Amino acid sequence: MKFHLAINLERMNDTTSMTEVRDHTIEMVKMADRAGFEIVWAAEHHALEMTIAPNPFQLMTWWADHTENIGVGCGVANAAYWHPIKLAGEAALVDVLSGGRLELGLGSGAYQREFDRMHPGLAQKDSHHFMQEMLPLVRELWKGDVEHNGEKWQFPKSTSCPKPLQDKVPMWVAARSPITFDYAVANDCNVMCWPLTMPMSEAEKYKGQLDDSIAKAGGWDGTFALMRHTAVYDNEDDRTRVLSAVRSALGRFGNLMMKKGDVINGFPEVVPLEELEGNVRVDPAMLEENLALGSPEQVIAKLKAYEALGVDAFIYYASMGLDMETQKRSMTLFINEVMPEFA
Repeated sequence: MKFHLAINLERMNDTTSMTEVRDHTIEMVKMADRAGFEIVWAAEHHALEMTIAPNPFQLMTWWADHTENIGVGCGVANAAYWHPIKLAGEAALVDVLSGGRLELGLGSGAYQREFDRMHPGLAQKDSHHFMQEMLPLVRELWKGDVEHNGEKWQFPKSTSCPKPLQDKVPMWVAARSPITFDYAVANDCNVMCWPLTMPMSEAEKYKGQLDDSIAKAGGWDGTFALMRHTAVYDNEDDRTRVLSAVRSALGRFGNLMMKKGDVINGFPEVVPLEELEGNVRVDPAMLEENLALGSPEQVIAKLKAYEALGVDAFIYYASMGLDMETQKRSMTLFINEVMPEFA
């Protein structure tokens, strides 16, 4: 099983300086590169301090400039917020500047709050149509001139400038529904999924949907990656810090998903934990069981279960409102004590 890192420029309040956030983030990325992580993922979000990522391609270029081998990926760019020519060119430029390390992920967005600001009138549930039109079009623009008269975009003959260095850029789709798994497999894309705080059965459901899609398509040679909030600890103090941080972050995440609170100057208010349900339930015992939290031995056992399920790559999601020093201790334990079990 391969390992990836997902990390955000993240502030939970304005007492943390952006220079601290910047320096911590690049240190974590360099740790992952030295340890042999395969890819580091940048998200795309707007007007949110807990995920500061208005342009994932800027983050990827920055990370590539400070690393040697790790792939740089957007996990994921929201197709509805981009013009195809611009996205193709920005992504290809990352590939050129990184020496051929681009991993391009596309998705349909998460928060209606963002759509209301970035693409007014578009419902999140309908945004997959933009992704499905965008993905093959980007590939065509990378090949050369193409004229497009689609449902979402129309433009005269044009091409991507520059073109990627890689002959075949790895393409990724963030999938949760059967229709998206079908689309990813049919279009020769890798798949990433995120079961949020749901139990192992949610991961099993995604793997079942992927298998169904592969059967329909008659085969697939892609990578199945699964993301979980991850923290490794070897003492009670760090365990308490992790669970407290995850619960607080989920309170803010619940605000965005359930539209139960306000966002003040980019900081989502924390929804009272007793009001959270579904994907953002916060019972500590449930979180410790479902997420990749625990001692090195506990986390190894969880990852072995994902490996047995058929997960090709595990995405270590580091950003959860946890203080920076505890994040680094977790990453060090993961590198030194967990990863060797999967060498």
